[in-house]
Amino acid sequence: MKNMTPTIQLNDGNEMPAIGFGTFQIPADGSTYKAVSEALKAGYRHIDTAVAYFNEAEVGQAVRDSGIPRDQLWITSKLWLQDYGIEPTTRAIDLSLKKLGLVYLDLYLIHQPYGDVPGAWQSMVTAQQAGKIRSIGVSNMTPKIWQHYVTHFDVKPAVNQVEFNPLFQQHELRKLMVDDQVKLEAWAPLGQGNQALLTNPIVVALANKYQKDAGQIILRFETQLGVIVLPKSTHSARISSNLNIFDFTLNEDEMAQLASLDTGKGRHDPDAPGVQEMLAAYDVHADD
Repeated sequence: MKNMTPTIQLNDGNEMPAIGFGTFQIPADGSTYKAVSEALKAGYRHIDTAVAYFNEAEVGQAVRDSGIPRDQLWITSKLWLQDYGIEPTTRAIDLSLKKLGLVYLDLYLIHQPYGDVPGAWQSMVTAQQAGKIRSIGVSNMTPKIWQHYVTHFDVKPAVNQVEFNPLFQQHELRKLMVDDQVKLEAWAPLGQGNQALLTNPIVVALANKYQKDAGQIILRFETQLGVIVLPKSTHSARISSNLNIFDFTLNEDEMAQLASLDTGKGRHDPDAPGVQEMLAAYDVHADD
């Protein structure tokens, strides 16, 4: 299956791999370099990082050392809220490019939707026009936050990266995003290892039927919905198996069974009181 990952067309015309490798909470002690290198060898061509993950440098090193032509890769990073505003965002984009050792990013996201989001977005649009970023998007935007900001954007986001898995299917948000053809990108597509999800009888029965593991069933459900997924693992076998989901198709009844697992609730609520203040205390430039 190497290099055969399906792509999803974004509203700006760019083609984004339907599955990527997530690097959240992988430490920058050589672990990120090793995991990303293994992911690229397994066939991933889409790597997701962020300044707030503190591992951009190791991601960039693994990408450069892979020998894979740059135009065959899709690299995402994200802007942290202490850098929001026109001038701070411009500096932050340049710093991420420097840490990654790249000339451009394929996707750049507003990581947390608080503070001077309009100023940050304006600067990201300018960077896109300058060729520093191919696609721009947002992250963790709930329907309420989406309505507050995106309705005023002249350039619409290409993606909204949010928590999404069979237990939390974001129906209201997906309805809002469809008008502007904004794609949903899932963090925690496996529920961050939620055993209640991975051992659910419906998931287990389908895994047995298709001779796949639970994670592969869940990821296939999500990709068939048109959701871009970002599974993360530091285990070689799991890195490979998470990618091996395009050789079978769930039927309509099976998709409906998995859709029935939705609880309407996730682990993280961006609308909750105090979230902005808690995140704003996080300094991503302490070691710069």
